[in-house]
Amino acid sequence: MDQGGRRRAEEPGHLGPARAAAAFEHRPVMLREVLEVLREVPPGLVVDATVGGGGHAAALLAARPDLSVVGLDQDPDALAAARATLAPFGPRVRLLQARFDDRSALEDAVGTEEVVAWCFDLGVSSPQLDRAERGFSYRLAGPLDMRMDPGRPGPTAAELVNEWPPERLAAIFAESGETRLAGRLARAVVAARPLHSTAELAAVVERAVPAGARRRGHPARRVFQALRMAVNDELGALGRALPAALARLAPGGRCVVLSYHSGEDRLVKAVFQEAATGGCRCPSGLPCVCGAVPLVRLLWRGARLPRPEEAASNPRARSARLRACERLAAEQSEGGRR
Repeated sequence: MDQGGRRRAEEPGHLGPARAAAAFEHRPVMLREVLEVLREVPPGLVVDATVGGGGHAAALLAARPDLSVVGLDQDPDALAAARATLAPFGPRVRLLQARFDDRSALEDAVGTEEVVAWCFDLGVSSPQLDRAERGFSYRLAGPLDMRMDPGRPGPTAAELVNEWPPERLAAIFAESGETRLAGRLARAVVAARPLHSTAELAAVVERAVPAGARRRGHPARRVFQALRMAVNDELGALGRALPAALARLAPGGRCVVLSYHSGEDRLVKAVFQEAATGGCRCPSGLPCVCGAVPLVRLLWRGARLPRPEEAASNPRARSARLRACERLAAEQSEGGRR
């Protein structure tokens, strides 16, 4: 570890490189669309803020020999897999174990280099869900962990379900889990304490949900999602990292974000809109008199969805939402005032 407690990417993965690479075999979501967006960026450095198994990064490096990549990830197994996947690209790749809102880690990796693209692929990966010992899956019996970086000190999901008051649990179930049964579920969890495993928690949730609601999929799915997002402070980290990423973009550089949860997508939309308007609060349709200066332009309105054939063949892609923007040059920003 370094002095700040971060394990560097050069250290062996939790599983070891060969096993980790096999465990992280999965298809990158909306790959064609991501490559289309980043095909137009200037030559230079790309930051893959959630490198995972390296699928998006490998395709981009193969398509653009004039690009290099700094890949970040919290998960040591993901980094071991990315190291194996990206090895053919040699010195064009630098990998670092860090969360994307860790500014000091990013400065260590990037320094003063201009960043021509950022790629964020949010949420949890299929290989993480498939490993019971990580505690992400309600379908597999394992410990209540859910940390993206299993080596960092808590909190774990076990601490949340066994120590948080019902009001606080209900809040994350309602906001991150988006369930109308938040209070009922929180009370059921508190009444069942202590809980030690994913199987125990899933059973508690299933018993607490009325039979009619169970027909819409396993009732524990949103509860597990809410706990994972809280354990890893996913919305907080994204809210800190995304504005900083846009500020670090070179003119003509682009930022692309894949989200899988409506709360994530709302946050991305808000940050992009703020940057695209410069924070202008003048009445719509009237000239801007507040001096707001746009930082980026949106590449399209709204969020793009996966192609029907991808959604049909890749379950993880079904909930994906893609947004992207481009950093304006100074003269474009000035000309973009309303």
